[in-house]
Formats: sequence, C-alpha cells, structure tokens
Amino acid sequence: MDIFTKCYEYTEVKEAIEHGIYPYFIPLTGNEGTEVTFRGHRLIMCGSNNYLGLTTHPKVREAAIQAVKNFGTSCTGSRFLNGTLELHEQLEQELAKWVGKPAALVFSTGMQANLGTVSALVTRDDVVVLDKEDHASIVDGARLGFGKIERFRHNDMNHLERVLQSLSDHVGKLIVVDGLFSMEGDLAPLPEIVKLAEKYGARVMVDDAHGMGVTGGGHGTAAHFGVTDRVDLIMSTFSKSFASLGGFIAGDSDVVSYVKHHARALIFSASIPPANAAAALAALHVMAEEPDRVERVNQNAEKMRSGFKALGFNTGHSVTPVIPIIIGDDQLTFLAWKRLFEEGVFVNPVISPAVSPGRQLLRTSYMATHTDEQLDRVLETFAKVGKELGLI
Repeated sequence: MDIFTKCYEYTEVKEAIEHGIYPYFIPLTGNEGTEVTFRGHRLIMCGSNNYLGLTTHPKVREAAIQAVKNFGTSCTGSRFLNGTLELHEQLEQELAKWVGKPAALVFSTGMQANLGTVSALVTRDDVVVLDKEDHASIVDGARLGFGKIERFRHNDMNHLERVLQSLSDHVGKLIVVDGLFSMEGDLAPLPEIVKLAEKYGARVMVDDAHGMGVTGGGHGTAAHFGVTDRVDLIMSTFSKSFASLGGFIAGDSDVVSYVKHHARALIFSASIPPANAAAALAALHVMAEEPDRVERVNQNAEKMRSGFKALGFNTGHSVTPVIPIIIGDDQLTFLAWKRLFEEGVFVNPVISPAVSPGRQLLRTSYMATHTDEQLDRVLETFAKVGKELGLI
C-alpha cells in the first residue's frame, strides 16, 4: 500500500476552497495590530493573541532592530552549545522575577517549552495528569515522555481527585493544566488544584501562554489566584502578550537545571534569534511600565462579553479577553466566519477536535489597543450576521 494514499484521499480542504469557505492560512499583506489587510481590504482583527498590542509598540520594534544590528539574524546553534547569548540569560532572569520563581529557561517556541519540559520530567515511573481541554503541546509532551497519562474532565475537581486517589504513592505525579484555556477563555481553578496536589503528593505545572500579560496584573493566572508559591512550574510563550516568538519554563533552580540538561526540544533545537529575545525582553519592560494596558484589555473584554450576551450569543464560561461565540455546528461556524470576514471582521472558526463536538465556535480575542469605535463596529457586524444566519 502507498503511504501517500491518505494524502490523495484527503479532499476536505479542496472542497472547502471550491465552496469559498476555507478559513485557514490566510495570507495577510498588512498587519497593524488591531487592523489587517487582505487583498486590499481592511479588517478589524479579532482573532489575534496580541493581547497587549505590543507587536507595534515603538520600544519593542526598536529593541528587535537593535538586536539584529548588534548580533545578526541568528545564533546558528542550540542553547546547549553555541546558541546562548547574555541576552537570553538576562531575559531568563527577568522572566523568573516577573512570575515569582527562582529560575527560568527560554526555549525556541512555546510548543517546545511544553514538549521539552513535560517529556523530560515524566519518565517511566511517573504519571502526568491532564485536563481534557489542555493544549495540544501539553498532550504531545506527555506522549513523548515514557510515563503514564491520566486525564480528568475539564475543570472537574471531583474527577481530578478520583484520578489522584487511584494512583500509587510510589509514582511521581505531575498535574499539567492551562491557566487560561485558549479556546473558551475560562480559567483553571488553581486554588483547588494545588490543594489536591498537596493532598496527594503531586506537583503542578501551569501553561500560562494566554494568561501571561492578561491575568494577575500581567503576572499570570497563578498570581491572579494568589497561589504562585504553591504552583511548581509556570510556562508561557512569547507569541502572545510578549509580541515575539519563543517560550519559557520557570520554577525551582534545581528543576529548571534538570530540564535544561535533559529536554531534547531544547538541546536539539536552535535558540531563538537575538531579535526575538530582545523583543520579548522589551515587551516585559513595557508590561511593567504600562500596567494600564492590562487593565484596558480586560475592560475591552468585559465590554465585548456584555455586548455579545445582550445580542443573544452564547459566550460560554469566558472571563478573559478570549471570548467564544459557541455555535455547535460545523457548517454554520464556517458560514458565520465567511460572512464576518466579508463584512470586515477577522475571527477564527474552531471545530472538533480543537473543541468537543457540539462546542464548535468562533474564537474571538481582544487587545488593549482596540478602540471603542472598532469594538462597536464588531458588535454591529455580529448582530447583522447573527440575524442573517439565525444565530440570534
């Protein structure tokens, strides 16, 4: 049998393109943060993770430019060998301080931070316990390790306790959850999770890719709940609030050192380029210097959440700038995406397996730099499209 048979029989994309409802890999010709350009048409961007609007901040741009001038475009090697700059170490020190941990380690991407950390820590005699809505990078990191994988229903603390009760006291246990769940914008109940972890001798790792810069005054979900000292590991990416590319893990110095010398995703991957490290560091400085951005993004989120609910849309359990419009049907989700796109609003259609069947949705997300005028236009457009398609 030809291994490529599955490729030739994969026709869904071709059919979607033929029907004009293919919503992915859209090549933008301009990106100014809150607005983007596609084939000469301007759209309000409500599908980005640029929560604080820092990709266009003058200090972030200038930091990246200066790093290229000073260091060139690439480190041309892994952190383990020739790819570590003082800039990387400065970034790690300041990140650790920002999230309230003794040490941090920078990876080339957020995905690699999860792959490397989880697979390095969870070995043959260990168990990793995952929320069923955890990000794919967490799941893949767990699969790369040689330990056992257990899963509990999303944010169901009774189910988590039953899972922990079933595990032997003689195995290492790591609970890994998203801090802010990226599809529906709800938060992990960290106070309850750390309480159960302490009761059953487990460690806790929080993927705060979407929470960092947004919750806890910008310091993340653990800070939001006041449990930073009880969470063992905090991970985040640079491709959201940090306006760059890369990721990091923060925790106790000995644990970070172990990951540093055992994570294949770090050792066998080139380090992030100087421009990305400098941009992330500059973004971190802006977060500290301009706390009003964190306040503004959450104010914008509240405005939109209230507006959508008033129109009759289902926004699930969102309490953050990630606001889902739950539709529950593949075809309607794609049709709604298309009509919104045609009307000048950019959102992301999400179907199974990224969400559970029956939870198909339009993922909307907001920035500190969105204006009230832009947000009002978005609500007006949703109202028009929602009525047109019978969604409200």
